[in-house]
Amino acid sequence: MDATAAQTGGAAQTVASAVGVANGPEDAVTDWAAIDWRAVEDDVRRLRQRIFAASQAGDLKRVRNLQRLMLRSRANTLLSVRRVTEQNAGRKTAGIDGKVVLLPQGKAELADWMQHRAAAWKPKPVKRVYVPKPDGRRRGLGIPVIADRCLEALATNALEPEWEARFESRSYGFRPGRGCQDAVQAIYVTARGVSCQRPWVLDADLAAAFDRIDHDHLLASLGTFPARGLVAQWLKAGVVEQGWFTPTVEGTPQGGGISPALMNVALHGMEQAAGVRYHPFGHRDAGSAVPGSPVLIRYADDLLALCHSREQAEQVKARLAAWLTPRGLVFNEDKTRVVHLDEGCDFLGFNVRRYRGKLLIKPSKAAVKRIRKRLATEMLSLRGANVEAVLIKLNPIIRGWAAYYRHAVSSRVFNDLDDYMWKLTYKWAKHAHPHKPRKWVVARYFGRFNSSRQDRWVFGDRQSGAFLLKFSWTKIVRHVLVKGWASPDDPALTDYWAKRRRRIRPPLDRTGLRLLQAQHGRCPLCRDLLLHADHEPQTPHEWERWLATVRKATRKQAVIAEPDPRAPDEPSTLRLIHTHCRRRLSQRSDTSDLALLPAREPSGLA
Repeated sequence: MDATAAQTGGAAQTVASAVGVANGPEDAVTDWAAIDWRAVEDDVRRLRQRIFAASQAGDLKRVRNLQRLMLRSRANTLLSVRRVTEQNAGRKTAGIDGKVVLLPQGKAELADWMQHRAAAWKPKPVKRVYVPKPDGRRRGLGIPVIADRCLEALATNALEPEWEARFESRSYGFRPGRGCQDAVQAIYVTARGVSCQRPWVLDADLAAAFDRIDHDHLLASLGTFPARGLVAQWLKAGVVEQGWFTPTVEGTPQGGGISPALMNVALHGMEQAAGVRYHPFGHRDAGSAVPGSPVLIRYADDLLALCHSREQAEQVKARLAAWLTPRGLVFNEDKTRVVHLDEGCDFLGFNVRRYRGKLLIKPSKAAVKRIRKRLATEMLSLRGANVEAVLIKLNPIIRGWAAYYRHAVSSRVFNDLDDYMWKLTYKWAKHAHPHKPRKWVVARYFGRFNSSRQDRWVFGDRQSGAFLLKFSWTKIVRHVLVKGWASPDDPALTDYWAKRRRRIRPPLDRTGLRLLQAQHGRCPLCRDLLLHADHEPQTPHEWERWLATVRKATRKQAVIAEPDPRAPDEPSTLRLIHTHCRRRLSQRSDTSDLALLPAREPSGLA
């Protein structure tokens, strides 16, 4: 047996080993409904913090020991299964085996299998599916089978905190506690002001980065990571497309749970390669770039390098091109260019441009064109439908798009979209009633439906009182940039992240937001988080999907609102509790534990 095969077997054994208390009793049968998820999350969080602290201290031996503990941790297994089967958007999407796990018994059996019987598991090929890209092309995704997804989530919790202690401060893609808005705000902080010292921009994009990462270089970067052999199997598992199997000799499937972390590992060191230099710790400007140094801001495989001159930007591009070659990556020359901020460039759906010396970041023209086209297409498809169907279809789109762009200079764009939306709704109403006069159509479909606003041109349903949202009702709020190298896995920054979470105001309806804040974001029965959002949605479509899921959850799935049973004769007081908590409660005769329990850490949404 060669070294790679030996390490592969050892990795699988590490993940599936049933040793010690970390695994729990081998003959125990998991009762999924009885799991204390608050305790499970606390156990995983503490272990991640220990890995982070050991990595930060440079104690590699301790890091590896703690990673082995994480890989066989019962809490990590349960949390990984829950994330894949309950929280991930693709939980109902099957791999090549056609299997999904949606019932509590199946989730418990999957967790027990991972804990005690996964040693002989061999990763399966991923299923190739395609999703449309903004430019009209298609992006290929690889969907692993459910077992591989859970094992990937398990390994990610062991790998991620080690590298969180190493990653660069201006890397924002696919990292806990960071996102698109941080990357955009970092650009604003660097380039704002009339006296901006870095007015030249290298706007770069990597060509098919996920599909071209060199396997050998990536595995060498992982070093002696305990699950390195299993990662190698996932990379080599192959792809099945329309029944045909294709081996994979490069790249990591975009769609796998561990792929984003592997991408960040592969691209770690890009700032140093570009020549970025920071003031050392102890300096009054520690964490900021030294004069004369470029500043590189990266979100996954999209990056901007802010430079002092065009020559410096060209030098940064040449350095990065040479650095990317051994990693199997190259620039997409069609999307890579050097521009001045007065000309502007697009980044993550935003346009970054200086106007008479003032930097403004607005929704890009391409993004506005896409949303207008989508709204028009949806309204055309809704001809013949009733008002309720229009509201159900369009409100999540409007709310999601506005939520993504609410941190930018978007007021004028929001107002323009509201005008465009009025034209679409009026045209829809006229098509529904071609023989009615204008006044009749306006009186039937437009009015002051929103009692909190003096606006009589709101489109709505006279019977139910429901109405169409407006983009301009979303308040513009400046995003607070995450500081320096801060990570949620850093035990020294627990208070910082708790305060940061408390400041987050998700774009929910007033009632839901009020209840979440009153309950500190937690179920009063089990003290677990009501809504799980480890990563803020990163695109308008993700915001739309997240908001739709929350709305669905607060009605009939994960979260419900019910009156307080302790005071049946009093006016109803709404509160949010988990559906599974209410089910468990209905099986008991004792209701003495119904009191609202104080949260140990008011955190809003995790």
